[in-house]
Amino acid sequence: MAQTRISIAKPDIVRFFENKTEKIFDLHDIRKIFHENHTFWRLAMSMSCNTFIDYLIKNAKLKKEIFSFSYRPVTIYTWGEVPFYELLLAIKPKSYFSHYTAMYFHGLTEQIPKTIYINFEQEPKPRSKGKLVQGNIDFAFKCATRLSNNIAENPGYTIRLLNGMQTENAGVIGLVSEERGKIQLTDVERTLIDIVVRPEYSGGPFEVLKAYKLAKDKVSVNRLSALLKKINYVYPYHQVIGFYLDNAGVYKDSQIDLIRKIDIKYDFYLMHKMVETSYSKKWRLYFPKGFG
Repeated sequence: MAQTRISIAKPDIVRFFENKTEKIFDLHDIRKIFHENHTFWRLAMSMSCNTFIDYLIKNAKLKKEIFSFSYRPVTIYTWGEVPFYELLLAIKPKSYFSHYTAMYFHGLTEQIPKTIYINFEQEPKPRSKGKLVQGNIDFAFKCATRLSNNIAENPGYTIRLLNGMQTENAGVIGLVSEERGKIQLTDVERTLIDIVVRPEYSGGPFEVLKAYKLAKDKVSVNRLSALLKKINYVYPYHQVIGFYLDNAGVYKDSQIDLIRKIDIKYDFYLMHKMVETSYSKKWRLYFPKGFG
């Protein structure tokens, strides 16, 4: 049986992919490789890129992963096996793990979250020049917070893509391990900030409080305070952070005072849409009744 041109070229194609450092590709990457090497590999003029892909999936180490997100499915190709978490970050370029997922990686939860949170930052937006008004804060936090519905359901886990505020990846670090590959995630301090801002992505307030307790020997409150100032939220989330540090019962007064030095000008809320609340005069903070 006569060999096809692609079967003759297969050793060269395999060698090309084996020699590449990068093992994760999107469709654009594969098309570029196909078109740039089509002549060198002496492939049939009639061969399409889709046929090329199908051949390598059936006869070589190319794998195809489809993530069926509610907004738009995402297809990723890999050459051979790659670490699972490294693969997930290829879903969205320049993304990083955050919230409950970062809590899990840093040992700030005793749970194994079933949802994986991947954050990619929005383009910079003009900052509002108006001052906070107490009535506007009250109104905003009586309503449910807006949550991302860009979700892909997979057997055993769910991926939720977050389109977070632009921070220039403040507090995002890179880690490399054999198990997880090359990944980006929020550091401990940024994680403790994020889970205060969106406890809905972090297991809820009791899990957030537990994270603050478990972070005792891992966090620099001085760095957390500096990072919070750098991100520069409109809302006074330092009051929530101070409340959690206080109620964790494991931090020194000198650490908590680093947050108390920031002005407290407004009444604020632990989270959105609380029904029955108690009030902390120290932090001027409403929190769920029976919590803390």
